[in-house]
Amino acid sequence: MDGPHGLGLTTRAFGLKGPRGWAFREVSFDAEPGSLIAVEGPSGSGRTCLLLALTGRMRATEGSATVGGWILPKQSAAVRRVGALAHVPGVTDLDPALTVGEHLRERALLERRFGGSLRGLLRPRAQRAAETERRVDAALAAAGLDRDALPKGSRTAVRDLERLEALRLSVALALIGGPRLLGVDDTDLKLSDAERAEVWALLRSVAEAGTTVVAVCSEAPEGAVTVSTSPRAQEQGPDKRTTGQETHEKETADALPETGRA
Repeated sequence: MDGPHGLGLTTRAFGLKGPRGWAFREVSFDAEPGSLIAVEGPSGSGRTCLLLALTGRMRATEGSATVGGWILPKQSAAVRRVGALAHVPGVTDLDPALTVGEHLRERALLERRFGGSLRGLLRPRAQRAAETERRVDAALAAAGLDRDALPKGSRTAVRDLERLEALRLSVALALIGGPRLLGVDDTDLKLSDAERAEVWALLRSVAEAGTTVVAVCSEAPEGAVTVSTSPRAQEQGPDKRTTGQETHEKETADALPETGRA
C-alpha cells in the first residue's frame, strides 16, 4: 500500500489568547508536505498549545493557518480526521497497567470501527484481521519498536517500558490509522543526547515516508523547519505576553479544555 500524502502547512501571525494571556503569538512559517516541523521553545512558552492548534485540537484567536488547503480554525474537524497525536500529556497518555499488545489491539479495533470505511467492515472476518495485523506491524516498523526485543514481548506492561520505548509505542499507535499529519509532544524531554538523536531519526523517517510531522522540542535538529515559541522570537503585541511559570500554568490548565471545544 502506498504511504500517506503529507499536508503542507502555512501560518501567518497565528496566535492563541486564553484567560491568562497569550499562549503563543505572531507565529508565521511555511512547510511543504512531508516536512519535519520542530516547534522549539522553553517549557511553558505555548509549544503544546501551538501543536494542538496546528492539528485542529485548539482554536486560535488571531492570524491565519492552512493545513493541506483546509483553513483553521474553521475547518478543524477536517484536519482532525487526517491527523493524529502522539506523546501528548493528558491527551494520548498510555495506561501503565496495560500491555503493549493490549494498547495495539485497542487502537487497531478503534481504527477499524471508526476510521475505516463501511466497505471494509463488510469484508470477511479473517481478511479484516489480517489487514489489522498488517497495519500494526507496519506502524511498529515505522516507529522502530521491536516487540520481540521487549522484556516480555507484547505482554510487556507499559510501566516496564523505557522512556524511549514508550515514545515509540505512542508514535506507533498514532501511525496505525495512516495519518497525513502527525503531532508529537515533548520529543526530547528527559532523554540523553543519543536518545534524542534516535527520536529525530525516527521522526525524520516518518516524514520522509510521506507524513508531515510537527514535533515539540526544546532544541530543533538541523534540517527541520524550525518554529520558535520563545518570547524573544516573537513580536510583542499590545497585550503583555505571559511568561515563565504563569505561562506554564496557563498551558497546562487550558490545553485539555480547549481540545474538547475545537
